[in-house]
Amino acid sequence: MLKFEHVTKVYGGKKALNDLSISFQSGHVYALVGPNGSGKSTMMKAAAGLVKVNTGSVTYQDMPIGVESKKHISYMSTEPFYYDYMKIRDVGQFYADFFEDFDESRFASLLQFMQLTPDLKVKALSSGMAAKLKIAATLSRNAEVCMLDEPLNGIDLIGRDQIIQSILRAANPNATILISSHLFDELEPIVDHIVMMANGSLVLEGELEEIRTRYGKSISDLYREYFSGVSQPAFPQNPPVNPTV
Repeated sequence: MLKFEHVTKVYGGKKALNDLSISFQSGHVYALVGPNGSGKSTMMKAAAGLVKVNTGSVTYQDMPIGVESKKHISYMSTEPFYYDYMKIRDVGQFYADFFEDFDESRFASLLQFMQLTPDLKVKALSSGMAAKLKIAATLSRNAEVCMLDEPLNGIDLIGRDQIIQSILRAANPNATILISSHLFDELEPIVDHIVMMANGSLVLEGELEEIRTRYGKSISDLYREYFSGVSQPAFPQNPPVNPTV
């Protein structure tokens, strides 16, 4: 569905992605985890066609990322991307104008579920409400690939539950869903694959239950063990060439 082959992206001499190779399959929900600067956002932006890679290739259904792929890939960035003068209903119309697969009835349903009033202005929204609006708009597309970058940032505990439930309600069962977050414990109930990154490279990837069984530990414990630097990691630091999730 979505494939990275030996992808490198450099910003100011620093490799944000370092010879990254991985494939994402349809019908699965992937958690992208790793500290700031690990390459999660750059990976998503490359798939969304927002950044050009220096070397390697990113493809969707074997076609290069471009105008055609954007019709099938829905992406929510961490940055705000609405105009302050807009009302929430204007955001829905904005999406409907740009994306043929935007489902206005789903958008209305998600707004109601998240307790967002359509006539509220974007500039009047709290950070949590603005985050919910971004998620509602992104999930309202009938996209084959849906990418949410840090969807739980700025959301309180109750709001996180709403976000998780919204993803479950709106997700196409045949879609490929990528969710990056520092709060893996919150995502664990809905993801089935894990992609752990550091310094633009894969650290660990595979099916969630298989990894738990293989190492006899939770993903959170493996994460802490690897990134704490206190002890040797429980898994190889260098992933195999051309790994496939």
